[in-house]
Amino acid sequence: MQMPFFVYILASKRNGTLYVGVTNNLGRRMAEHKSKLLPGFTRQYDVTLLVYFETFESVLEARSREHSLKRWRRTWKLKLIEELNPDWRDLTNELNTLAT
Repeated sequence: MQMPFFVYILASKRNGTLYVGVTNNLGRRMAEHKSKLLPGFTRQYDVTLLVYFETFESVLEARSREHSLKRWRRTWKLKLIEELNPDWRDLTNELNTLAT
């Protein structure tokens, strides 16, 4: 069975700073973001809340979607988050259900 790929959106807070990324292990990647051990944008701006993610079967599909989302207007990203996560819950704890 092939590992899925994930495109995800992080936020610093509701309607705060947004970050779009891609990974093949969302649980590990979230641990990296939350630990703030790696330098970069998310550490600098305290962007650690997983507010949205999508799953893809291929890295090409995931990277294409990531590229598309990064070019979206901020209002479009906010609308996407609000439609599926209106309370801006941190979805990190829900990742355990993906592993089972």
